[in-house]
Amino acid sequence: MKEIVIATHNKHKILEFTRILEPMGIKLKTADLPEVEETGTTFSENALLKAESAFKTTGLPSVADDSGLEVDALGGEPGVYSARYAGVDGDDKANNKKLLKNLENVKDEDRTARFVCTIAYVDKNIRFTVRGTCEGKIAFSENGGNGFGYDPLFIGEGGCFGELSDAQKDSVSHRGQALLKFKEKLEELNLC
Repeated sequence: MKEIVIATHNKHKILEFTRILEPMGIKLKTADLPEVEETGTTFSENALLKAESAFKTTGLPSVADDSGLEVDALGGEPGVYSARYAGVDGDDKANNKKLLKNLENVKDEDRTARFVCTIAYVDKNIRFTVRGTCEGKIAFSENGGNGFGYDPLFIGEGGCFGELSDAQKDSVSHRGQALLKFKEKLEELNLC
């Protein structure tokens, strides 16, 4: 089983990555990593910043993701600022409240959005990224108690992510799609 350091402090992401990657033969290892300032303007740039920092800190192959929500009616917001949309990093309730406020007068058919996830891998010889997306729309109120982030507002294939089981969400989500591509890329490069 290949062991890779995961560059995140987000417990939800660690669980989601582990749930999807371990059955594929990839074991994730956590490490005491410094916080990385996400100065990139794209999901790919931010994912690479985090993976490179983890590799420099540990010397071990590292993986990181940067993901978020793009809402068409808001010109792609919150985008790379998804986790700190309302001003405080990781305040899901405040982020969802701000999103609903900004979409207050937007009709159902114009509430199209997508979740985006870019995963970066860095080791001593290789750097790559893969991307997964999931199309949907934004609900008018929060639904369900599952998931995290914008899941209670995002309606994708199979329904509202806040109401889906972990297995249902993993099979259609942006992160699930990106992690499948990640595994395929590792196999293509003979890394697992």
